[in-house]
Amino acid sequence: MRFTNMVDVVGCHAEGEIGNVVVGGIGDVPGVTMLDKRNHLQEHRDDLRQRLLHEPRGNVVRSVNLVLPSSNPAAAMGYVVMESTEYPVMSGSNTICVATVLLETGMVPMTEPVTDLTLESPAGLIDLQCTCRDGKVTSVRFVNQPAFVYHLDASIEVPGIGTLTVDVAWGGMAYVLVDAASAGFALEPSEARDLCVTGQRIKNAAAEQLSAVHPVHPEFPGITQTEFVTPLQRIDGRLTARNAVIVSPGRIDRSACGTGTSARLAVMHARGQIGPGEHFIHRSILDTQFDGVIESLTDIGGIPAVVPSIAGQAWITDFSKVGVDPSDPFPTGFTLSDTWLGP
Repeated sequence: MRFTNMVDVVGCHAEGEIGNVVVGGIGDVPGVTMLDKRNHLQEHRDDLRQRLLHEPRGNVVRSVNLVLPSSNPAAAMGYVVMESTEYPVMSGSNTICVATVLLETGMVPMTEPVTDLTLESPAGLIDLQCTCRDGKVTSVRFVNQPAFVYHLDASIEVPGIGTLTVDVAWGGMAYVLVDAASAGFALEPSEARDLCVTGQRIKNAAAEQLSAVHPVHPEFPGITQTEFVTPLQRIDGRLTARNAVIVSPGRIDRSACGTGTSARLAVMHARGQIGPGEHFIHRSILDTQFDGVIESLTDIGGIPAVVPSIAGQAWITDFSKVGVDPSDPFPTGFTLSDTWLGP
């Protein structure tokens, strides 16, 4: 037997969301920036994403990150995020996984009690503060690229549901945010399947009816995610809420979603519900959490924006080598609609 396309993968999850990290076997990818490299992979090497995320080597409830050298002298390393159906320019849970793997495997030196680190994502440079103890990364706080609002209190018509009032915001991906109760949900684990089906329906309706063109990068995708949210509460003096992000092609982000939390912070600030420096505890359907803070205010392409930071923790789960037997009938894998809901 002879394997081809062998890559080294470190299994990892951030607050329940799987974000595996490819640490070897890829070589370099053409492009000066991580955005260039992301675009090259998307256009010319999508077989790699399919191989790692499709069955039988992968499954729908995971993402994978390629660690690559950065040409930016400020960055210790770069990374490209690959998800089930797209190449997002930024992902919070994946960023936390990448930082944890780099430090805990020694690819980047760890300094205790705090390692300050800069990584290059396709969205740009990401500054991180990693709290470390006894060789373990116990928390990663990253400063995201600016988040901003496209629409507040917009109406959409959703087949089988009717009229919904939603918000649309960018946090590294474009989200349609909807009050969970208005769609008939309490965000309990038992609702997971129905949330996925309904979330896809809402996403498709919002993408058809509401414009979401990035002011600086119009080539970025429009609305690709639905974020169900609960009302804000104050618990132990901190703003708190729950969410469930539906990742295309229809599965729940197991974490509270870093870019989704960033998008919600932008909406909250636009409504006057939170100010810079105030903490927001966002809980997932598994009751894991991310801690979000608006670090500063800015604008992007003339649109008011917030600069959010998000903190959470990741855990390494396994080490593996993934390859392809030349006789395997599924070199890029397959998908079935029992889990791959689509479109």
